[in-house]
Order: sequence, then structure tokens, then C-alpha cells
Amino acid sequence: MTSDSTQSDATHPGAVDEETETLRSLITSVRFVLFDFDGPICHLFPGDTAKRVAEAQVRWLEERGLRDLLADGVREEPDPYKVLRAVDLRSPGSDLVAELEEHLTQQELGLVATAMPTAYVDPLIRTWSAVGARLAVTTNNSPRAVGRYLASRGLTECFAPHVYGRTHDLHLLKPHPHCVRRALDAMGAAPDETLMIGDAPSDHVAARAAGVRFLGYARNARKAERLRAAGATHLVGSLEPLLKVVYAVGDIKAR
Repeated sequence: MTSDSTQSDATHPGAVDEETETLRSLITSVRFVLFDFDGPICHLFPGDTAKRVAEAQVRWLEERGLRDLLADGVREEPDPYKVLRAVDLRSPGSDLVAELEEHLTQQELGLVATAMPTAYVDPLIRTWSAVGARLAVTTNNSPRAVGRYLASRGLTECFAPHVYGRTHDLHLLKPHPHCVRRALDAMGAAPDETLMIGDAPSDHVAARAAGVRFLGYARNARKAERLRAAGATHLVGSLEPLLKVVYAVGDIKAR
């Protein structure tokens, strides 16, 4: 379950059995589950959307005569969060940063309407909640966008009130473990009973810093390679096997 070859061999019965056993051992004692948002729950920035949003941020700064706040590399960086961080490093806590953060929030809110749910995640969330796990979202996205998306899918009650997203303290974005620790504290969760599901190296780093176990969702080889390079040891290319194991474990506990 930790390599591209494992994912490609998933049709082999032995590989499937090994993946199932690994997932079962990972989640059997889990009582709290933390989901990253963009990736594990939905695709908020499909295709080149993130690049286009980052370019819009750069234009927003240029229109205000603030192009020099960004180093040359960041101007071409297709990651809106890196643009946001770069401005915050130059002008921390300023009204400018607050305005740029709100600009990004509005972009995210607009994208909710077209965000595609990650395959199998809706039944996974509902099943895990139904068998007694407590769920939270821990993300660098705006909590307003997360809340709007969850409401659109009828998933609010599975998480409420535990949505921990971006604040105006941008130095606390993941890989800082701030949002993970907020979730743990609010839910009274023991780290060794908590699992985080994320699709980026920053998710793994934040989970490790907070002392919680981590499952990487790697929908392609590039994601898998980046997660492994960050030290993640448990990866899945689809949430379907996780759903099956959660259902089976929950069924055993209910007997």
C-alpha cells in the first residue's frame, strides 16, 4: 500500500489482502478522524484551477502596485497558498494580507459550486460517523468554503462544529500542526486514537508533529511520490478499500 507498484498490483488477491490487513490495523483503534479538505473530500481546484487562482492573486497585487512583494519565482508559482504566504512574510498581520486572504476565500467560495466529491468519500464519512467515530476537517482552505461544501452534500452533521481551517495567522498554515492540535483539543482526542487523511506532504508533516497517525490519499503517481518523499508510509490510491474496512470493522464492533 506504500508504492505505485502496490497500487498497480491491487487486482492481485494477495495485494488486496495485504492492503486490507494494513488498513484494518491502522484504523481499528481509531476514534477520531481528521480529513484534509481539498483532495480527500473533494476536488476544489481541478485541473489548472489553482494556477489560475494564483495568477489572479498576482494580478490583484499588480493592480495595487505591489508586484515587488513577490519574488520572481513566486510570481510564476501555481499555488495560491504560496502566494499568500509570500505576502504575509513581507507584511505579516497587515490589512493587505487580510484583503488578499479574503480575496482567496471568495475564490474558494465560488469554486464550491463546481467542486467534485472524491470518489467514495461521502459514504466513507457517513459510515465512519455512523459507527461512532468523531470527525473533523483540518485544512488550509477557508472554513467558510468547507462549511458551504459540506452543507451542499448533506455532510454538515457528520463534522459540526469541528471544521478547522485557515485563519488570519498565516504562519500557522500546514505544515504547522496548529489546525490539527485545535481539532484534538476541541474534541478531547488522544493523538494515538486519531487518524489524519491527507494528500500533501504538509498534511503528513502536520500530523507527525501532532503525534497522530497518517493515511495518505495519493490519487496519482506524482502524489504518491511526494508523500513517500515526505516520509508517509501508508498510502491508498482510492478510498474504496478504506470504506470497505471501516464498514467491516464497524459491523464487528456492533455485534
